[in-house]
Amino acid sequence: MDGLAALVQQAFGADPFVGAVWLFRGRRGRLVKCLWHDGQGLCLFAKRLEQGHFPWPVTSTGSVALSAAQASMLLEGIDWRNPQRTWRPSAT
Repeated sequence: MDGLAALVQQAFGADPFVGAVWLFRGRRGRLVKCLWHDGQGLCLFAKRLEQGHFPWPVTSTGSVALSAAQASMLLEGIDWRNPQRTWRPSAT
């Protein structure tokens, strides 16, 4: 947890204690760690997929800002870059 907070500070030049959620993916893409400061201390959450992998953004800067909906889809293992709707309303 302290290593991830240091990575946020050193690699991204950001403050890990402002309340933003920082997501980190494991090498194989099956593990995601979420670092978040809740106002009292650092919280570390982890999720590992049993099948498949987490779709991850490709970036040259090393970081990407995601909306809450995009982050939610990413954590569910859904490709948030091109979500496919299963139902569309009709105009009848």
